[in-house]
Amino acid sequence: MAAVTPAPRPKLAFAYRPALARDVFVAEHLRRLESICDVPVTEPLQGFEGDPAGAILSEITVLVTGWGCPRIDKAVLARAPNLRLIAHAAGTVKSFIAPEVFDAGIVVTNAAAANAIPVAEFTLAAMLFANKHVFGFREMYRSNRDQTHAEQLTDRPVGNWRKTVGIVGLSRIGRRVIELLRPFDLSVLVHDPYLSEADAEALGLLNLPLDDLLGRVDVLSLHAPALDSTRHMIDERRLTMLRDGSTLINTARGSLVDQAALTRELVSGRISAVIDVTEPEVLPATSPLYDLPNVLLTPHIAGAIGRERERLGEMAVAEVERFLKGVPLAHQVTAATLHLQA
Repeated sequence: MAAVTPAPRPKLAFAYRPALARDVFVAEHLRRLESICDVPVTEPLQGFEGDPAGAILSEITVLVTGWGCPRIDKAVLARAPNLRLIAHAAGTVKSFIAPEVFDAGIVVTNAAAANAIPVAEFTLAAMLFANKHVFGFREMYRSNRDQTHAEQLTDRPVGNWRKTVGIVGLSRIGRRVIELLRPFDLSVLVHDPYLSEADAEALGLLNLPLDDLLGRVDVLSLHAPALDSTRHMIDERRLTMLRDGSTLINTARGSLVDQAALTRELVSGRISAVIDVTEPEVLPATSPLYDLPNVLLTPHIAGAIGRERERLGEMAVAEVERFLKGVPLAHQVTAATLHLQA
């Protein structure tokens, strides 16, 4: 009997900027991919032009991408006739996936769900600290190095007992934050125009118009995507609706907030803010937000950093395994859902 020639294994390549995707892929990830794919080159492609890239693209079935992946458009697809799966080991794919990718029937997945976990954890910590007025106490202690003066605030409504949190956008992150809040004695209100009344009821949430929500919360946390319709959704008018002493948390996108209007409110000291994303992404060195005692300003670090990034690589590898086994994917992105993502 003639020997049966095994079917050729699918070929896989990577595409991302190594400096941006450091710590995403570890040795275990590569071993798992090599057990099911041929990986002729482990160094990631940083561009799709030229003969070396063309030779790799011409053979691959799977492309694993990360931060800094070049745009994948019609011209790239012409060089990759066998491409069937793009597994993105990061969040949004809006910046590099052209519509032609979906038109060609190529499956796209991302690791936004993995990135949602540290963002939600960061948000929870920010909420608990905000209601406890931790940053105000820090400044008080720093300026007057005597613990006794803190007793003057014990009769104020400090703490998390029965405070109200407002979540704008039931994205993956927004939903994860709500899950993390369940053990705490906090009330949660939400605003999401895409949330049906039945879904809100099933989740045990009150979905309010944004203007109705703003004046009822002690902490407002933003988790909406960056769309034309959400640009500056928190504008000067809506900022004035926030209660005196409330806190705005933005770990989503800087474009959701009118930066100039927010700066004016924060300079006044009427509200506080925990801001991980701004518009522009890096504020001018002269911005007062760097120095205000009622502002915690961080450089877009709520998402996966350090060891947390391994979770992104893990999710991308698991999606490749599912795809090649022919089982349903857990994190597929479609043309129909792309516009709702961050």
